[in-house]
Amino acid sequence: MPQRSNFATTPRDKSLRTPYKPRKSEISKGIHMTIKVFGHKSPDTDSTGSPIIWAWYLSQVKGTPAKPYLLGEPNTEAAFVLTHWNLQKPEIIADVTAEDTVVIVDTNNPAELPASINDAKVVGIIDHHMLVGGIKTKSPIDITIRPLACTATIMHDLMGADLAKAPKAIKGAMLSCILSDTLEFRSPTTTPHDRAVAEKLAADLGVSIADLATKLFEAKSDVSAFSDAALLRMDSKEYNVAGKELRVSVLETTAPKIVLDRKASLMASMVDVAKEDGADQVLLFVIDILNEEATLLVPNDLVRQMAEASFGVKVTGDTVVIPGLMSRKKQIIPALKL
Repeated sequence: MPQRSNFATTPRDKSLRTPYKPRKSEISKGIHMTIKVFGHKSPDTDSTGSPIIWAWYLSQVKGTPAKPYLLGEPNTEAAFVLTHWNLQKPEIIADVTAEDTVVIVDTNNPAELPASINDAKVVGIIDHHMLVGGIKTKSPIDITIRPLACTATIMHDLMGADLAKAPKAIKGAMLSCILSDTLEFRSPTTTPHDRAVAEKLAADLGVSIADLATKLFEAKSDVSAFSDAALLRMDSKEYNVAGKELRVSVLETTAPKIVLDRKASLMASMVDVAKEDGADQVLLFVIDILNEEATLLVPNDLVRQMAEASFGVKVTGDTVVIPGLMSRKKQIIPALKL
């Protein structure tokens, strides 16, 4: 039996669902009228699908011109989602200008956004990560950050009854985002509401959650065409821990051996990737989706010390398995220390 949601499906204050509309004064000042909607760098499924979903909502339901963008090539799972639901791949951009009006989704971290983000007119943020700070806006904006597993779940709630107007592809993208971010409900970030929304969407679409999730994870696990450096950056975020600048990377897969067979070259590549990205160290966690555990590559004494201090493990080689570790957001980042 599906679990009952603990959250309302629509916000109590209807004004929370009212998107930004440019004022006449802004038009006269030449501010770009089509809102750019994008997520974080190294876009995963949620950061690829959510801009598409929200740009559709703004444009087709609210009558506010909007267009989705990406801040890099989507990962293999996100690319599969675009093809599977017959969605056009959004244009990739490197930066924004003062002429751009922007809605940020699936992040609020300036390190994951264009360098000139504070020059643009940011009018909204929709996210499910911890509040980092550092984004400066030109005026008060709409911010929705909720403790859910997926940005697309939040968008489902913000749209309310308007979601009935969405085409199959938009609902399919929403379902795919939720299944990806929750690892088919295995991730500890999963809430009853994420599951309830996914089950509702799957029933509406006539889709098997198990079948779709299998296809998503197979696509996610196909990393054979990527270089070591690309793998280390594919799903990574920048954090400062105990004065160390870290690039914390995760690779979620149903075939961890394929990645771990490359551990020697991956660890060798960490040196150049860290140097190029201005980091002290790259941490790579290989998440085994099916066995619900993570393997951390341990290339040096710094990572060994961090692994033992953070996760209470004893490291004796160049890898360490951490049972039950599935989520960077909820389990890895909060635990990291020296």
